[in-house]
Amino acid sequence: MTITKKAVVNKLAAYLSQELTLGGLVAWAEDALQEGTFEARNAKLLATVVGRIGVADVRAFGLAWEDCEQILKQLGYSARVDIFAA
Repeated sequence: MTITKKAVVNKLAAYLSQELTLGGLVAWAEDALQEGTFEARNAKLLATVVGRIGVADVRAFGLAWEDCEQILKQLGYSARVDIFAA
């Protein structure tokens, strides 16, 4: 599997929209680090970002909203929140 910026952004978006659990996000990141290859032109950045996501289930690291914003910014994206009545 080739890991691209878009793939990482899609996984973060799924996590932030509660379509993917933190455990699922971490498992994806761990698999990506072990079995994936990173898009050549962004390999260092992607390895750093995916590595950070891979430790998000450790209490000392976690994954706060601010962390997600920073990761998205590093990847050239930003987040927007929509609030609506359920």
